[in-house]
Amino acid sequence: MTQSRRYPSSTDVARLAGVSQSAVSRTFSEGKSVSEDTRKKVLKAAKKLGYSPNFIPRILLKNRSYFVAVVISGTSNSFYALAFEEFTKALQKTGHQVLLIHTDSDHSLDGVLPRLASYRVDAIVSALPVLSEEAAQSLAQINIPAISFNTPVKNRWVASVCAESAGGAAVVADLFVERGAKSFGYIAGSAGSHASNERLRGYQARLRRNGFSQVQKIDGDYHYDGGYEAVLSFNRIGPIPDAIFCGNDLMALGAMDALRHELGLSVPSDVLVAGFDNVPEASWKSYSLTTIVQDYPQMVADAMEVLQFMMTSGNSAGGILRTVPCKLIERNSTAR
Repeated sequence: MTQSRRYPSSTDVARLAGVSQSAVSRTFSEGKSVSEDTRKKVLKAAKKLGYSPNFIPRILLKNRSYFVAVVISGTSNSFYALAFEEFTKALQKTGHQVLLIHTDSDHSLDGVLPRLASYRVDAIVSALPVLSEEAAQSLAQINIPAISFNTPVKNRWVASVCAESAGGAAVVADLFVERGAKSFGYIAGSAGSHASNERLRGYQARLRRNGFSQVQKIDGDYHYDGGYEAVLSFNRIGPIPDAIFCGNDLMALGAMDALRHELGLSVPSDVLVAGFDNVPEASWKSYSLTTIVQDYPQMVADAMEVLQFMMTSGNSAGGILRTVPCKLIERNSTAR
């Protein structure tokens, strides 16, 4: 019969170190006063016994778990992988631990909200947006502060940090016109994606200002394969546009490969291509993709500032929107 493991307790450490149990508690409590001699005795005893403090009593006493749920949908898109890493580092610096929650959606955290209500997390952060009023209301009902990227709906428990998507897309439109393009395509993200819709809005508005009213739009679902297939769809319905703007870099990479390998076209000589996000792959020499920088370090920093405010200010602190500027990085995919 296998016996369950008995973990060393603070009493065991106190006995070995020759100090009181409260001294052990103060040693492992941030901000508590304890002499340097006592601290050394406690740490030496703890190391010998393999002792680690148990935070469950603190959770029950303070009604705080010090866990923050970070929602991700996978790491196929480097932007989300990098944002997740940045969130994790920032949260650990504030004394929180990350509870990783996976959702099958690649553009919204709405579907995972019922599960989040089951965990005693202090807050929820996500690079995926909250898209519906119903989902935002669900967050409000479980009374957990939440902040996400590019979220169009907000309430007293839900805040958002957004990239300046429409403005970034307008810069791409200006660049295409400057490079001599006369026909324009847009490969969109997932249906209902607020960020993708904002990028299309900014792109179309600036093209209209430049005298071009038509934009061919095909959905690419934010995936490499979607960008690849979208180019083949453009080819089936008519001439390939002179310039194609993609709602993210992953679709742009797929579009470039389809143009080159399926249609035998040159980028940028035959078709100009630009993306959005500035993922690491965009700078690879085989792509050298012009893109709009979605500044995830700044977005995470702003999100953390808002989140700290929400967690310390109570249930009326939400409804905050921060907008982070975007900038163009021009590479060979739109070169003269």
